Amino acid sequence: MKRALLALFVLLAACAPAPTTAPEATLRVEGPVGFYPARAGLEWVYLPQGDRLDDPPYRLQVLGPTAWNGVNAVQYRFSGRGQERLYYRQVSADGVRLLGFEEVISASRVTFDPPLLEYPPQALLEVGYRWGGRTRVRSVFVLPSGVEEQARFDLEYTFTVIGKGEVRVPAGVFEAYMIRFSGRSSDGETSEYEAWFVPHLGEVRTREGLLLVRRNF
Repeated sequence: MKRALLALFVLLAACAPAPTTAPEATLRVEGPVGFYPARAGLEWVYLPQGDRLDDPPYRLQVLGPTAWNGVNAVQYRFSGRGQERLYYRQVSADGVRLLGFEEVISASRVTFDPPLLEYPPQALLEVGYRWGGRTRVRSVFVLPSGVEEQARFDLEYTFTVIGKGEVRVPAGVFEAYMIRFSGRSSDGETSEYEAWFVPHLGEVRTREGLLLVRRNF
């Protein structure tokens, strides 16, 4: 079970693609969005590498301010191909902290205590910089009869900026930071992924290996 939870950081679920559909119309967001974009209404559209542009996409949307366990947070919605996940983050010039997430379809909820630092203070983001920590991961099922614990373990993690350079994705060519995540659970399970981040734009390659196709800002 710990392996399955740790894999949530890197695994692109192998759901069968739905029938091809026309792109959904989204409103364009004008104005500044921040170094780490977190403005309500922002949307990113992604596809796995090698997919056709008319294949069913994955979407990441900023839903806006909310609360997570009594703490102020920004809610993000990731959806597509049979998946729906709600992320809860704190975003500021001091970095991006992941408080937890909910798997809507399986009615499960995962928390990080303390929050997992996904991105550092923006002034520190440069090639060679490394950050990380240790967090307690707890996963529960939220059932009509109550909460049922699924798993609990410690996670040691490290992020490293391994490079910065020009990357090409379906949405265009960007100057991106290449960031590697390494994680190890308390029972020895390990996990790695690489993401590409562009300031004021977001991830053009996600932890799941999805590539940016378009955005609405």
